[in-house]
Amino acid sequence: MTSCRICGGRLHEFGDFGTQPLSSGFLEPDYIGDEYFFRLALGVCASCSMVQLMEEVPRHLMFNGHYPYLSSGSSVMRRHFEQTAQHFLRTELTSPDAFAVELGCNDGIMLRALADAGVRHLGVEPSESVADIARRNGIRVTTEFFQESTATEIREAEGRPAQLVYAANTICHIPYVDSIFRGIDALLADDGVFVFEDPYLADIVDKTAYDQIYDEHFYFFSVTSVSAMAQRFGFELVNAERLPVHGGEVRYTIARQGRRIPDPSVAALLAEEKVRRLADPDTLNAFFRNVEKSRDDLVELLRQLKAEERRVVGYGATAKSATVANYCGIGPDLVSFVSDTTPNKQGRLTPGSHIPVRPRSAFENPYPDYALLFAWNHAEEIIAKEIRFRETGGKWILYVPHVRVV
Repeated sequence: MTSCRICGGRLHEFGDFGTQPLSSGFLEPDYIGDEYFFRLALGVCASCSMVQLMEEVPRHLMFNGHYPYLSSGSSVMRRHFEQTAQHFLRTELTSPDAFAVELGCNDGIMLRALADAGVRHLGVEPSESVADIARRNGIRVTTEFFQESTATEIREAEGRPAQLVYAANTICHIPYVDSIFRGIDALLADDGVFVFEDPYLADIVDKTAYDQIYDEHFYFFSVTSVSAMAQRFGFELVNAERLPVHGGEVRYTIARQGRRIPDPSVAALLAEEKVRRLADPDTLNAFFRNVEKSRDDLVELLRQLKAEERRVVGYGATAKSATVANYCGIGPDLVSFVSDTTPNKQGRLTPGSHIPVRPRSAFENPYPDYALLFAWNHAEEIIAKEIRFRETGGKWILYVPHVRVV
């Protein structure tokens, strides 16, 4: 693409990660065939400052019945979503007839708390496998992609507007935000709010967290670009709260224009982004030079450890790890396998790089010399859990914000 998916402005390309596979496309070990690859490159809009992918991957290839990620897989994220639900119960869902909709509800961890409180709710989740888990937990879910027509159908079926529409790590996945906002307009109550949280561009830049860039993440939001996007579709950004989860996110609260007084946090973050020229091509070009250095440092370290006959395994077969492994050229010659607790990833090969994925038991039988922590955004939780690995002399390799051995 050469023009912005939001406003049609000119895109300036500033980073190319080469050909990449589907980040969740884990392969059977005897797989013979062609993997889907696409060019993973980034551009920034000269008009509205939105950072976005230069090539779109068809949504049905990423979000389907085989989608492996579970929102409740981390104790940190379970706690985050439970606290988020309690926040909404105190602030937005105080009426006895309140109705809440979650886009991309996954296994329903947030909606479960609302259901327990007696709040009428609906999850919209296109991936059948995780939607089934939510249903088994008593959550009302419709299995489809959210867009304008979906919103109209929900409004008609429910007979009421939604006081809250919420999405976590979902809106940045959806290129067609024009239809999303038309859907929000059709579904949301006049005084309701659309709240979403996604990775924050400033954190990605500051931490050189380039593994946040993969097929599912189409947009990389800043407060500046989200504010412009909301205004374009007749809404207003009224709150922006930084969150520590997933390596750094922002929770954006959007309302109909003039219905709420914007919180001072919006003006403060807008001013901060302007001073640091967050979306300036020079800033983003410098970010990508840091990415290239991080890649070179990681490959050099892994090759050095191989020459010393040290055993290195990966920890966490994350979607993010696809970008790192394929961009850096890391295969089973440098990382013998990746340990992961997700059953439907175990026994498969990582996309593109074809590193075997093995269960958690393989990590300790025997422990490796080094573990490359792909799930770095859960580092504190993981390292605390794997204390025995450190006691036996094991060392962690991290690459965010820079390559280092812990």
